[in-house]
Amino acid sequence: MRSSRTSPVLPLTIKANLLDLSVASVMERSPDPSLLRELQSTIHDLEDYQSALSYEAAKRALEKLLHECRATGAEKASLARAIADLEAMLDKLHGGVVQIAVFGLVGRGKSSLLNALLGEPHFATGPIHGVTQREASALWQISEARRGNPIRLIDTPGLDEVNGVAREQLAREVAAQADLILFVIAGDLTRLEYQALSELRQAGRPMLLVFNKVDQYPEADREAIYAKIRDERVKELLSPEEIVMVSAAPLVPQVQRDASGRVQVKMTVGAPQVELLKRKILEVLEREGKALIALNSMLFANKVSEELARYKLQLREQEANQLIWKGAVTKALAIALNPVTVLDMVGSAVIDLTTIQLLSRLYDIELTDAGAKELLQTIALAMSGISLGEFAVNLGLSSLKGLLGLATPMSGGIALGPYLSVAMTQGAIAGFSSYTVGQVAKTYFANGAGWGSHGPKTVVRQILDRLDRQQLLHRLKKEIQVQLGMG
Repeated sequence: MRSSRTSPVLPLTIKANLLDLSVASVMERSPDPSLLRELQSTIHDLEDYQSALSYEAAKRALEKLLHECRATGAEKASLARAIADLEAMLDKLHGGVVQIAVFGLVGRGKSSLLNALLGEPHFATGPIHGVTQREASALWQISEARRGNPIRLIDTPGLDEVNGVAREQLAREVAAQADLILFVIAGDLTRLEYQALSELRQAGRPMLLVFNKVDQYPEADREAIYAKIRDERVKELLSPEEIVMVSAAPLVPQVQRDASGRVQVKMTVGAPQVELLKRKILEVLEREGKALIALNSMLFANKVSEELARYKLQLREQEANQLIWKGAVTKALAIALNPVTVLDMVGSAVIDLTTIQLLSRLYDIELTDAGAKELLQTIALAMSGISLGEFAVNLGLSSLKGLLGLATPMSGGIALGPYLSVAMTQGAIAGFSSYTVGQVAKTYFANGAGWGSHGPKTVVRQILDRLDRQQLLHRLKKEIQVQLGMG
């Protein structure tokens, strides 16, 4: 049954090969059955030990991930679902529970199949399609399992039911946490079933295709359908060993006589024929055991951690943009209101440094004062064209603003209008520069304190190409007017 598609743990594959070689070697040297049993027992003990190590490593990794992704107050609402999923997976690891989820279209006998495995009618069944409306589960006490992991069977609604979008989402969520998937069909594969099977295959979990209700076909037809499924329909998705024929609720004819003595044939539900499926499931559990749970838990955790990282980046980007805008407005106002050229330049650098340090804290990256200055210098050099231009314009506007400021009292206030116009223009230019510095710094921190695959000059150019300079300058002027009570 082992194939590259369903064997998730490479070390177990290597050990299986070593077991085959070792057994062969012993058989060549000695026919003693006790020696062979001892060797097999030793190999099984080694597998148990390595599986336990993988299991404990998975628990530690999940605990670490949960500790690291504990959300701040602002992030908690958006991250609550992902964190809850991780906590549920950690609980599953602590309990050592193997989760087996069943999928399929309506009327394929999914619930009947799980009842047959359980040996009791736990899951609702009926003649009306779509009896299962939401996820349901039950613990399966199976005495034959050597490793003794608790097994939870999970039933899901038909993938083609009404309001299928929500149920397909449920199916994806269940599949992401399942350790083994049973996909149930009741005849030749339909196009929709093939599509659903392909999508579930992408979850990367071990899977068995269960051909149910085989009792409803003559033996020749049943074998022909099985061969077609095996050789044509799912050849690229599953190996022959991953296809099982069962009859969860076989219909058995019973001859009865009515009150008038006439013979009638009545179809009744007979004993389930699911032993082959049970053996296949036990093979997976026997072979993979805790390693299967550990690997699937880590695959799920990796998916959730990527979602967490993406959510956090989105939330941080919103907060970072607000912080950058506040820094740009503060700098624009400070430059607009300050008449002294030297103080303009010093104040500009201080505000940019403050913005950089606040961004570093937002992205949880430690940055000293010296580090912030070095980063600002790097950004300033990368922005050399705009920085030199800004310096020349600011120098000219600052000088003009100073002259107009001195002339305002002597002109009886006539120079105030031009003074304010120059001040707002100078402030808007300074604010635009600060906004650009902030966006570049944000990109740097979002990349984990690096420039990604590009250098700072490329990042600056990309950001400048993205920004609407005229729109930003106009917005900054409006903000200055509002802050000064002129709007």
